Amino acid sequence: MAEATKSSNNTSQSPNPSTKTLKATPFGNPTQTTFNSSQDAVPTTNQTSKSRVPSNHTAGSPAPVVNKEPKVSGTSDEAKALKKTNQSANAAAPTPKVSVASPKQNLSSSVKGGNTEKGVVSSNNTASLVKKQSNGKSDSMVKDSMVESLIKCDIFDGEWVKDDFYPLYKPGSCTLIDEQFNCINNGRPDKDYQKYKWKPKGCSLPSLVVDVLIFVHAIGNRLDGHRMLDLLRGKRLVFVGDSINRNMWESLICILRNAVKDKSKVYEANGRVHFRGEASYSFIFKDYNFSVELFVSPFLVQEWETSVKNGTKKETLRLDLVGRSSDQYKDADIIIFNTGHWWTHDKTAKGKGYYQEGSHIYDELNVLEAFRRAITTWSRWVDANINPSKSMVFFRGYSASHFSGGQWNSGGQCDSETVPIKNEKYLREYPPKMRVLEKVLKYMKTHVTYLNVTKMTDFRKDGHPSIYRKQNLSPEERRSPLRYQDCSHWCLPGVPDVWNEILYAELLMRQYQNQHQQKRP
Repeated sequence: MAEATKSSNNTSQSPNPSTKTLKATPFGNPTQTTFNSSQDAVPTTNQTSKSRVPSNHTAGSPAPVVNKEPKVSGTSDEAKALKKTNQSANAAAPTPKVSVASPKQNLSSSVKGGNTEKGVVSSNNTASLVKKQSNGKSDSMVKDSMVESLIKCDIFDGEWVKDDFYPLYKPGSCTLIDEQFNCINNGRPDKDYQKYKWKPKGCSLPSLVVDVLIFVHAIGNRLDGHRMLDLLRGKRLVFVGDSINRNMWESLICILRNAVKDKSKVYEANGRVHFRGEASYSFIFKDYNFSVELFVSPFLVQEWETSVKNGTKKETLRLDLVGRSSDQYKDADIIIFNTGHWWTHDKTAKGKGYYQEGSHIYDELNVLEAFRRAITTWSRWVDANINPSKSMVFFRGYSASHFSGGQWNSGGQCDSETVPIKNEKYLREYPPKMRVLEKVLKYMKTHVTYLNVTKMTDFRKDGHPSIYRKQNLSPEERRSPLRYQDCSHWCLPGVPDVWNEILYAELLMRQYQNQHQQKRP
């Protein structure tokens, strides 16, 4: 793993004084809430995060198309990015020229048409349902009813259904997508993987295609990205983690940019157009005084170098120090953390002479215990540095990989997968690291909303770039193209778009609870 050079006397970095940071404004008056139990009433202040583990993750179930602990490349650009932690993602830059056609606006629905193919939405049936559902109700009453159903619902227990109104943005319309995720441009011939939406069993997610579909009669054909942008006006939304969080970050930028009329007013703060290799990035939505940022921190704790007896440097992972960029985002309004895939690499999985606390380097430490110590370090930093009355904190769980016949570096493949898994018995066991995470979250003072995407992503063996991860192959890759596949990240448009619809639902629920708390005597 190509890791960054560390300094033993520099455990964190302050923002570069020459950079300009958007002034963050409070997100209403956030309360400590839990949304994931279908039996809960509206949550109350200071509840801890108790996301229910999906009951359908069956231990020991057969999984003919996947392997248990997938890995991603140890030479990922995150490692290179960590060398550049002095750069701040908040510097304003001249607006770059952007010329991208706005995709055609679509309507989407969370209901199935009576006479249509199972799982495929019909626009005519949607329109009639809109009339029926909103007959005699004010918009606010219908919206309240929708949000109340979300609060009572386990959003992460559901199924993928075909919806012809997806994807959320037209393939090829968002030039900001990295080549790594741009499967259609890289020659992927099938398109159906873009047309699935997530349908929880007890509710329907508010779609980002149009303002919550049941209100379309009153609001018109306005893309719902407008409403999400209104919720985010004047705020900083920050992603912190690995390249899977970069996947989600790019997805959100494309969704929101699609709702902006003048796309030249959406730009990366330093004018960058490629988003691999740097320590941080920031996209500015100028008309909304809003930024959506990414800080690269694949472990959430610091990669390190320490001197050994013969004067050479040894690479270690400091389980007791949070990532260097933490001071730069601790005051953000919304922070979405993740870590996971880098804990499956050889060095971390074996744990021999790699983990360090203080000056002590462990000869050997179990990876699960190392993960617990790292997440505990992160949780203590959150409790000590983030103001829960101002900031919302999320942790996105482990995103499933689908390498079959090997791992990322040993010929693992997924290029033949074109449809999701249908039968839950083929899903894998819930990751032990996520059980460790849930236990840590339970005892935190700060409320952290756990986005438990593990099960929903496990269905989607069809959604990875596979061999369509790049256009220009190296000579070795051309000789054996099937040996070099990406079955960890996700094509865009694709699965991460739904994660952002879930994020939108969480923001609506928080807004609803804040408003109703203020009405109480």
